[in-house]
Amino acid sequence: MKRLLFIIPMVLMLISGCGKKETGIKLKKDTPAYELAKTLSEKLDYLDPEKNNILASTRTFDLTVGEAIKKLYEGDGKSTDRLKTMKAEQLKPYIDRFINQFAERKLLLDAAQETDISLSQAEIDSMLDLQYKRYGGEAKFDSILAGRDINVEFIKKDIINTATISKYLENTLSDSAKVTEEEIMERYKKDKTASVRHILLMTQGKSDSVKKEIRKKMEGILAEAKSGKDFAELVKKHTEDPGSKNTGGLYKDFGRGKMVKAFEDAAFSVPIGEISDIVETRYGFHILKIVDRKKETEPLEKVRPVIEKELTGKKRNSVTISHLQKLKDDAEFTVIKY
Repeated sequence: MKRLLFIIPMVLMLISGCGKKETGIKLKKDTPAYELAKTLSEKLDYLDPEKNNILASTRTFDLTVGEAIKKLYEGDGKSTDRLKTMKAEQLKPYIDRFINQFAERKLLLDAAQETDISLSQAEIDSMLDLQYKRYGGEAKFDSILAGRDINVEFIKKDIINTATISKYLENTLSDSAKVTEEEIMERYKKDKTASVRHILLMTQGKSDSVKKEIRKKMEGILAEAKSGKDFAELVKKHTEDPGSKNTGGLYKDFGRGKMVKAFEDAAFSVPIGEISDIVETRYGFHILKIVDRKKETEPLEKVRPVIEKELTGKKRNSVTISHLQKLKDDAEFTVIKY
């Protein structure tokens, strides 16, 4: 009986050890990554490498400041100097996006390992050879990265990890991303191109308080547009889009998938001749006036490959987002607010 009582705690210790959460690394002093973190922490105290705070967490790993900044420096090298000149309100959203993408990537790699997805040596060699050719050979590849103080082995591993994730998603989601004949026909009958005039007020890199002021200004412009004022004149007076300012805000005959999603959705859904409500994209706030839309004139069989490729890409993107969200929910994925 005494022997049994002794064995039970040992078993419990082994079980808890097997499920131990992966903890992040801490940066060593006098390393470039440590110095980068220290400089950034002058603007965002939470990034202090000594505190090594947790930035993202799941049931299986904690992503710390040390691991995140190490990856950031190894991947970007001297290019990270640009971060040191950013204001806190610009730096924080940049770091937040990086943390979210890095943590999602770790989650996908874990999922690939759990399903025994791996690359053969031939696949690895093929992936790396493709990169070497783009740079003029392996020696040139290594030399260019070294000149930028980018960790060569890190980049090679990152290339392999990217290919592993792609293989995992392809194996897991390929059936869900197949396009049906009904979907091809539905897409064929829809408008193919749109022509719009638009006004843009930029918000990139601006604080939330400034964005609120810009939106308020755009609400005033929208009221003017809907009151019947000449739209091209409003473009000339207000728009901050250099690509269309001199053409009255005109973007003519662009196809689906050519514009950011919110812009495209408005361009292909608002009735011709009418003005959209305020549309927000990563660039800023837009107002669109729909000039024209055109349908496909070519026979279905001629454009089928193009339509199928477009729909497959969109469907693959959609099922990937859904699958990643499920992984995040199952893993209790959390990005820390600081």
